[in-house]
Amino acid sequence: MSALDAPRAALAELTRPEGWVLGVSVAFLLFLLAALLTGALGPTYFLFLVGLAGMYALLSFGLNAQWGFTGLINFSVAAFFGIGAYGSALMTASGSPIAGGLDPLVGLVVALVVAFALALLIGIPTLRLRADYLAIASLGLAEVVRLIVLNERWLTNGSAGVRGIPGFFEGWPVLSTFPEAMPGLRLEVVPGSPILLETAFWQASLNVLLVLGFAGATFFVLRRAHRSPWGRVLRTIRSDEDLARALGKNTYSFKMQSFVLGSLIMALAGVFYTHLNLYVGPGDLDPITTFYAWVAVILGGSGSNRGALFGGIVIVTIREGTRFLNDVALPIDPAPLRLLLIGVVIVAVMRYRPQGILPPQRDLIWPSAVDGGGAPETPDSGVRERKGGGGDE
Repeated sequence: MSALDAPRAALAELTRPEGWVLGVSVAFLLFLLAALLTGALGPTYFLFLVGLAGMYALLSFGLNAQWGFTGLINFSVAAFFGIGAYGSALMTASGSPIAGGLDPLVGLVVALVVAFALALLIGIPTLRLRADYLAIASLGLAEVVRLIVLNERWLTNGSAGVRGIPGFFEGWPVLSTFPEAMPGLRLEVVPGSPILLETAFWQASLNVLLVLGFAGATFFVLRRAHRSPWGRVLRTIRSDEDLARALGKNTYSFKMQSFVLGSLIMALAGVFYTHLNLYVGPGDLDPITTFYAWVAVILGGSGSNRGALFGGIVIVTIREGTRFLNDVALPIDPAPLRLLLIGVVIVAVMRYRPQGILPPQRDLIWPSAVDGGGAPETPDSGVRERKGGGGDE
């Protein structure tokens, strides 16, 4: 058997949307590679974009665990993102008004504990009620958290934000000194377009390593959870909560678990953003963050972990790609185009792929039964026939 047989078989089993996503992704990677080699895109900025895409993927994973799995409408994505960001920043930053100077791992734990407590606080009175009560409460929570961050200067430094945030690996052996210890490199693949790999590049590579670890672990946990009996209960609740309750399931408990899990993942995204950007302010809790997360989940496919990952990458591509339009002479201001493009994407998805680009069927049922691949194999005879045959012998 040729070594290429397995990849060819895997490509042959792809559905049409999966093949389309793969083709677009490969073309986009080739475009980025060409931009890097020609100097149009700096390597440090490229790694920053990768980190930002990982952050939005985490936000999408968190919302997918709530809405995609259980049908919980959460409009406070920015609030839990801000809790994670400020929780870590206030524990680790030299400019923190309350603590500061602690190890980033302490900031990570504090951020997750506060997010856990806040999720319980908002979930206990609302999750026993209809879904719209959670939507209203979460919408109010997002605004309350933003106003506290903006006005309580003794706690959050107010509109000035928190500065002096260290890198996540500050104080770690080897990794803390890795960027400074690495030599500066100058690569020139295309004549006249040198690529400089300096301290900032090596620091950004550590950030990419961190977000890949966070996102990879989250994807693995959610994938296993979605296929488990726990995940099947969540999907039943999303489809028909009364049916799940009639089957003897404590739907309130399952919804609480799903809500807390998603909130912790959103806080984890905030922790990463803090140590990526090295600054956090009230503007980072803007409601547009919640909007972006919802668009990513709807675009990728509600309940699909692969879809949430793809949607987060698309959002960053549109959000950051429009910045390069400033270098092009256009008769209009290109800044508002990002929301226009996102609106066009939403309309197109709702028109042609209302279930999302990568719906979760591939993750949940037999791959051969997806997109006309045929039904799973069934036994030639029933159980009674087999028993009868065995008795005759």
